[in-house]
Amino acid sequence: MASGWDVREVSYSDQQLVRDDNVNREGKRHESQAKFRQFIREYRVENIYIYREQLLANCAKNSYSLLVDLADLSGFNPDLHTLLRQQPADYLPLFESAAKEVYAGIQLRETEVDKIPDIQVSIVSNENPKRLRNLQSTDVSRLVQVSGIVIAASKAQVKATKIAIQCRNCRFVKHLSVKKGFGGAVLPRKCDNQQNEGEEAKKCPLDPFQIMPDMSKYVDQQTLKVQETPEMVPTGEMPRNILVSVDRSLVDKVSPGARVTVMGIYATFDRNNRNLGAVAIRTPYLRAVGLKLNGEGSSRASVTFTPEEEEQFAQLARDGNVYDKISRSIGTSIFGSEDIKKAIACLLFGGSRKRLPDGMRLRGDINVLLLGDPSTAKSQFLKFVERVAPIGVYTSGKGSSAAGLTASVVKDNGSGEFYLEGGAMVLADGGVVCIDEFDKMRPQDRVAIHEAMEQQTISIAKAGITTILNSRCSVLAAANPVFGRYDDMKEAAEQIDFQTTILSRFDLIFIVRDIRNDEQDQTLARHILKLHKGGRAVDQDSAAELSVDFLKKYISYCRHKIAPRLSEEAATKLQGHYVKVRDEMRTAQVNAKGAPTIPITVRQLEAIVRISESLAKMSLSNQATAEHVDEAIRLFKVSTLQAAHSSPDGSPMDALSSEAMNDVLKVEEHIRRKVAIGSFVSEQKLIMDLMKQGHSEFIIKKALHIMLQRTEMDYRHGKHMLKRLR
Repeated sequence: MASGWDVREVSYSDQQLVRDDNVNREGKRHESQAKFRQFIREYRVENIYIYREQLLANCAKNSYSLLVDLADLSGFNPDLHTLLRQQPADYLPLFESAAKEVYAGIQLRETEVDKIPDIQVSIVSNENPKRLRNLQSTDVSRLVQVSGIVIAASKAQVKATKIAIQCRNCRFVKHLSVKKGFGGAVLPRKCDNQQNEGEEAKKCPLDPFQIMPDMSKYVDQQTLKVQETPEMVPTGEMPRNILVSVDRSLVDKVSPGARVTVMGIYATFDRNNRNLGAVAIRTPYLRAVGLKLNGEGSSRASVTFTPEEEEQFAQLARDGNVYDKISRSIGTSIFGSEDIKKAIACLLFGGSRKRLPDGMRLRGDINVLLLGDPSTAKSQFLKFVERVAPIGVYTSGKGSSAAGLTASVVKDNGSGEFYLEGGAMVLADGGVVCIDEFDKMRPQDRVAIHEAMEQQTISIAKAGITTILNSRCSVLAAANPVFGRYDDMKEAAEQIDFQTTILSRFDLIFIVRDIRNDEQDQTLARHILKLHKGGRAVDQDSAAELSVDFLKKYISYCRHKIAPRLSEEAATKLQGHYVKVRDEMRTAQVNAKGAPTIPITVRQLEAIVRISESLAKMSLSNQATAEHVDEAIRLFKVSTLQAAHSSPDGSPMDALSSEAMNDVLKVEEHIRRKVAIGSFVSEQKLIMDLMKQGHSEFIIKKALHIMLQRTEMDYRHGKHMLKRLR
């Protein structure tokens, strides 16, 4: 900030001072400082002098700060509280001087006050924060409290509070105070050395002063950019943001993505220093005097619950049908898709986040992928989840980049320094990020969210900024198959154009198909027409539904209060299921001579654990029982396993007859004889040649698929050519 010392700034505080005579003003200031000293010394709660004790404890740890609640000051002296709120730029320095004097008095060092470091007084309040868009010109120079989400944070800088200047001619040294926040200091143009007045003395020229950095005093300073939270932005409006200046002990307390409540002085500064004539046009900012983090993780979205609401939640949890009630309340205007609604209910509640003794964290958030035909309400599910989740961010894959989803480093045009800005997955920390058109994302952008989906962190190493941001959120993604629609004549592996690395990070994968069925089409048409006429949906029980507001509060309550764990019985059952499926996979691999089914890996085992915990969380239970594990296994089977095992005729891949398996083996032998190791062949030409020999297209594609799984062959040149590997 050295460049700001010689800027001709106009201070907001000097314009708002009460125009009293100097004597009365100084007397009032001394009186107020004495009252601040009295408040720190004498305010007590149940015979405990809380601020005196806090001051001593902080200074003993070399943390020269004091945290004051405005409600305590208001109860002690309402007039002092009013003065501090109306003229904080004038009275907050008096408060800090009073704290310094009190500490010196307790330490019996009244004569050494100047040797004690400055003490920072931070102010907090439990009053409702003001919205950023409601800040007006009448709030300038006053104490205000706002809440929002940090979207950018600069590197910590050094800001001078007092600068020493020296005349180049006569070596006269003078000290200047620097405005706080974004304010600067104006260097005098003439030397005012009283001893340099003789006729013989050489007159000092204009602008003789130079800054002496070694004799100046400094504090740490950082600039934050705070934006309105998504739930506070009116529909169709752009979210507002404001710059916040923090200093001393408040520096490096928050990172992008954190939700904060800021108590500060609403001030103004001249953003464009080159236009010195336009002093009336100024940019508002907030000089923070108090900073409070709104919790961590999922608790950030928590709200206060009344006893009546908690009783309603307990009554709902005691209902044995709470799981079905919640799933029926998901997307009430969407017909069918019961299992998808149940999976989304599990995603909203989430499992339990765990921290292991070695410091490793296990995620509790559930990721779901909806893959299928157009016009199957995938985007409607995403929009509903964004509305009902305590923290929800919606984005489209087509218009999203890797930096927009994770984080980016931005250069500020004014100062030239680099800022760290959080993306969608950072802003959704503790909630759900909904990504539509997931298949339209560029592969390099899709790879960028691998770390965010499993480790739930985002690592940044750009422009000299190396840090790790939290992205503890669930991902609900919707995508279309490779050919736009799901083709019944092609296998699932051909139609899911995603790498295994990204697919394995989804706990549940649903293939949503638009099946042509007369009876179902009749019911669906009647359902949609009733909705358009303003009526209720078909076969919908209004009493069984929960309102969106109630469901949102219940989700926040469950995520905040309950962290279930597997019971011994449930763990034993899940272990037996895992071993059984792995054994079935090995048997199928031997029988099929290397054509394995899709197994349950350790990552999928953890997915079933998370789903079981979310089911227990819905009923406010601290233990996930065997019944919860059964339902979690069922959901996993009808989603991920069914998607992975489905073949062109809709049957599982390993359900081939022995005759069909013999045909597959014969085709494999033909391919090995026809294609040498290391050579390339066109897939379409190979299929046509084998069909001329009398083999069916389905058997040929099945054999190629098995060889690709065994890595005997691999695709090259955009999946047009095949290469024999071994």
